[in-house]
Formats: sequence, C-alpha cells, structure tokens
Amino acid sequence: MISVARCCGCLTCQLEPAGVGLVGENVLFGMGNPLLDICAVVDKDFLDKYGLKPNDQILAEDKHKELFEELVKRFNVEYHAGGSTQNSVKVAQWMIQSPYKAATFFGCIGTDKFGEILKNKTEEAHVDAHYYEQSDEPTGTCAACITGDNRSLVAHLAAANCYNKEKHLDLEKNWKLVEKAKVYYIAEAASLAREQGFETEDIKEIAQKAQALPKVNPKRQRIVVFTQGKDDTIMATENEVTAFPVLDSDQSEIIDTNGAGDAFVGGFLSQLVYDRLLTECIRAGHYAASVIIKRSGCTFPEKPDFH
Repeated sequence: MISVARCCGCLTCQLEPAGVGLVGENVLFGMGNPLLDICAVVDKDFLDKYGLKPNDQILAEDKHKELFEELVKRFNVEYHAGGSTQNSVKVAQWMIQSPYKAATFFGCIGTDKFGEILKNKTEEAHVDAHYYEQSDEPTGTCAACITGDNRSLVAHLAAANCYNKEKHLDLEKNWKLVEKAKVYYIAEAASLAREQGFETEDIKEIAQKAQALPKVNPKRQRIVVFTQGKDDTIMATENEVTAFPVLDSDQSEIIDTNGAGDAFVGGFLSQLVYDRLLTECIRAGHYAASVIIKRSGCTFPEKPDFH
C-alpha cells in the first residue's frame, strides 16, 4: 500500500513502497471535498455587487448566496469537476489514460442540479466517482469570476462538509473499492510545520523533520515531497534531501496557476500507481503542472504528451 497526504499549499507524500503491479480499474483512491467549478467572464458591476476583488480566493458568506445562480443566469458559464483532491484524481486519470476508471473518488454532494452536473463531469473525465448524496445541504460550488487576466474565486463548501462515513464509506460495496486500491490520496487541511511544532520555515529542514516523524510501521521508510510553486520541489528520504527544479515556462503563456499544486499531485500519482521511480513521479508532476498553468482552471487537452 502507498498512502499520500497533502498539507496546505505543499504536497506531503508519506509513501510506503510496495509492488503495485499492472494498473487496473480503481487502483488509485482519492477522498475529499468535491466542488462544481462554475467559470464565467463577468463584469466589474458583478464583482462590486458581491464585494469581490478581481484577483482573490474566499469562502462564500451569506451575502454570496445568490451569486452562483446569478452567475449561471447572466453569463456564459463552463462547468468543471473541482475541489483539490478531485482535481488531482482527475489529472491522474488523464495522465494514465487507460484503463478508464483507474481512479476512484469519494465525497459528498447534494441531490440537486449542480450535483447532477458534477456527476456528469466526473464521468466525462473517466473518474469512477461514488458520491454520498444527501438533501440537507446543496452541492459544493466554486465560482470563478474572470475579469481580464484576473480570477476571483468564491467557494461554497456546503455538502462537501457533510460526508457520512457510516452511511457511505462503511457500505460493503464502497469499502470493496477502498480495498481494491493500491495508492491512496487524501488532502489535509493543517500546516505541517506549525502542527508539529518544527519551529523552522526552511523547507528542506521541514521535509527532513517530517520524514523522521514516528511511523506505525518502522520497517518501511517514509518519503516526503514538498512543492513550492515556481521554486524547487523538495524530496526527503531517510538518507538525503534532494531539490528538483520545476520546468521553465514562458511567463507570457501562463494563464492560471491556481490548479498547479493539484495537477502536480495528479501527475505524481499517475506514475506512482505503476510503481515507477520517485524521480519519475516528480517529473510527471512537473509536466502536469506545466500543462495546467497554461489553461484556465484545472483543465487539460484530450491527451498528455508525457514520455
């Protein structure tokens, strides 16, 4: 089994290497907060009406309740399956290509039209999504309000926070999918250094300290990987800390960096399921991120060009 976790803006991979073998359906399992991304080019009046800054990321407040419906009614919108973990799983499936449904995703949505759209979008991405559906909260959404080169993101988690383990994960048919997987990815919300009291901001030192944290199974070493945007990716093993430069990109080609971290994870996981070298996993992560930042949202062309 190989387990992978993500911490804030950095990717923290705690891997327990084992032979994965050939890739089949449901080899990769992801679980997190699913959101329906609703993207549209809007005008300044729309931003002003809801108190939005042109280039910002916020959680929705009461004053934003009507924003999502108005966005759909007034503007030409595009829908995408979103949320950090779901983005990563989606990118991994794109990188893997075949078989379809190599990636599985669990999360919670509402029984509403946005939930139906989200299900259709994950199906289009060939991800095997199994959602816990409930009617108390609406499907989580993220409005991407585009003005020129700026994107104002407003996330309404709603149903994404309502996952019920007993009513979904513990069901025999769902747990069989968990057991079928070889690689597991779950995004975390805490800052690793602060949570562990490392008292340093040096990324290499944090990676080294994270690698040395106690493990339940001491027979398998932990490997930690941190991403840092345009700066080097850091990998810490038991014996060394290594820096990997990211791919150079023409600044004029960069459109949207918001999905870069999720894309790196997806690319990384796409090679991890094949049990390939970690250096190759990182190379795939860098490739996926370099593709996504040249497009709007966490989207990609029909097929990858990764060799």
